[in-house]
Amino acid sequence: MNRRAFIAGLCGAVAWPLVAQAQQPALPVIGFLGPTSATGYAPFLKGFHQGLSEAGFVEGRDITVEYRWADDQIDRLPALAAELVRRPVAVIATGGATAAALVAKAATATIPIVFAVGSDPVKFGLVASMSRPGGNVTGVTFLANALVAKRLELLQGLLPAGSMIGVLINPSNANAATDAKEAQAAALSLGLHVQVVYADSERDIDTAFASLVEERAAALTVEPDPLFFSARKRLVELAARHRMPAIYTNTLYAEAGGLMSYGTSQTNAFREAGIYTGRILKGEKPSDLPVVQAVRFELVINLNTAKALGLTVSPALLSRADEVIE
Repeated sequence: MNRRAFIAGLCGAVAWPLVAQAQQPALPVIGFLGPTSATGYAPFLKGFHQGLSEAGFVEGRDITVEYRWADDQIDRLPALAAELVRRPVAVIATGGATAAALVAKAATATIPIVFAVGSDPVKFGLVASMSRPGGNVTGVTFLANALVAKRLELLQGLLPAGSMIGVLINPSNANAATDAKEAQAAALSLGLHVQVVYADSERDIDTAFASLVEERAAALTVEPDPLFFSARKRLVELAARHRMPAIYTNTLYAEAGGLMSYGTSQTNAFREAGIYTGRILKGEKPSDLPVVQAVRFELVINLNTAKALGLTVSPALLSRADEVIE
């Protein structure tokens, strides 16, 4: 073999692995559209990745995930969804906000979409029905917005008759009008008075508390919203400062020092969404995957916070709790 042929052969041997590597198929890409931030949604993202793993997909090994976060600015969602559609991605997963799921649906009629929302997806037109979603959208509902009356009832057990309770709602939330109406109706049936206050930024949360203090609200229920979840430590701090008993929608509020929480596990809802995302990557169609509905609701009571507020929690209420933090 002459020198030129030897060098050519050697170069070919070195180049072959690089060519082979370049020809390897790209990993499937999942688009994740979030209404808040990665930091704010860290517990839920953990659940989402757990679900993906159960379906056989690990980020960086089997899939790539493109994250788009609105940082609590809902008006940014359409542009972020459009970016994912142009990418393009194999599946779009949306987390927490009904608005994110609606924006994703408006952005594409072909890319599969998996949502995790607290509202009724049929009511908002995300799916045709729970059992037969139809189209390119399916997902999980943890029904947080259906529990306004229950949270007011639980607070009532700690308060004098006829007390006024504040209801904190984000006016930008797709469920805002419904939540306010249901709170008023529930209060009427329970013999309570409610004062609805609104906040769509952390600064507005301070203003809302000031308004409730001025109106002498005896307690507060915080309705489900990604902004409120991200700001849960601030909400708990304000409730403690103003000695205002409060009930929230998620266990993580109570773990952060909130008095009570009542709702379903949103971390598990995101896990279910991750499983559905994996099943779609394997070839199943969203139209064939029924919407998963939460079936277990958990009451968590933080006795440390109750003691700090000077509240006595009745044995009857304690016996109803799924978890008591001491």
